[in-house]
Amino acid sequence: MDIRPPTILIVDDTPENLSVLGELLQPTYRVRAANSGKRAIQIAMADPTPDLILLDVMMPEMDGFEVLGELKASGVTRNIPVIFVTAMDGTSDEERGLDLGAVDYITKPIRPSIVLARVRTQLELKAARDFLSNQNAFLENEVARRMHENQLIQEVSIHALARLAETRDPETGKHLRRTQEYILTLAKRLCQHPRFAHYLDQRTINALVQSAPLHDIGKVGIPDHVLLKPGKLTPEEWEIMKTHAELGSNAIAQAEADADKPVEFLAIAKMIARSHHEKWDGSGYPDGLAGDDIPIAARLMALADVFDALTCKRVYKPAFSFEHAHRIILDGKGIHFDPDIVEAFVCDFETFVAIAKAYAE
Repeated sequence: MDIRPPTILIVDDTPENLSVLGELLQPTYRVRAANSGKRAIQIAMADPTPDLILLDVMMPEMDGFEVLGELKASGVTRNIPVIFVTAMDGTSDEERGLDLGAVDYITKPIRPSIVLARVRTQLELKAARDFLSNQNAFLENEVARRMHENQLIQEVSIHALARLAETRDPETGKHLRRTQEYILTLAKRLCQHPRFAHYLDQRTINALVQSAPLHDIGKVGIPDHVLLKPGKLTPEEWEIMKTHAELGSNAIAQAEADADKPVEFLAIAKMIARSHHEKWDGSGYPDGLAGDDIPIAARLMALADVFDALTCKRVYKPAFSFEHAHRIILDGKGIHFDPDIVEAFVCDFETFVAIAKAYAE
């Protein structure tokens, strides 16, 4: 395999100096030369990018300090090591060059052994830095790939469980996707609200959307004669139906207990499954929670779930118009629903309609 030697750019306005450095370096390295600062920058920006630059300080038009400043200002060239080569021997000039980002300082007249040693050292250091940078980039990409893979597996698993519930209640169709989008819409609207900002950060919003499909997972435990009844439920059957909230919460709680460490979306899914039928005035189930005692996640799900149920056809009712559903939600403000969540719904009503149409049955 042909491995190309490192490329070194030498910059000096004196042809004799370019010749001396070129003859010294060419047996081992690929050498490019520039006789001005402007030309040096052009070459440094071109492909192949130099692995090292030997830069004269005292040059007309652009001196070495100005050239180094330009190199450090560009993302293409800022990481190229630069060694100053100069006749100046003042400590302040050397300090200035090093402060600007030069890696070393060689004084003229040059001594071949010193130049070769320092060039070799800087190229070895650059090779080590490049290797570490490439390794870090590889590791970061690998971590990102595996996190994405784990996220995908998690999402597929959630939807598989939710679809299991759907097989018992076939009328729900695209209900899962719609309610996810409704919750996301409400959360985005409320994330800056004084009552919700402490809870609705981006991480929690993501977990909310992820866990929403599990809200009715407890329906897998409801007998067919109740769950699939085409007409109105009797009081006794309704009491059985209401147990799906606790059944779902308990199932998710068991999954939590089986996990090696807390899983954020499961904790949220458990709250939603148990409490999304609670009502603001305390008349809901299974715990009769009221007001702020109802978890925020469940309050968001409550409105999303009801809006979807209202606007979709069921065996026991036709689909209501969006305007009719809007009025029912408004009538439930402060009774069924958190008043501020209703206000968010009103603000984003057109988005709700668009979601319902985009994911219609």
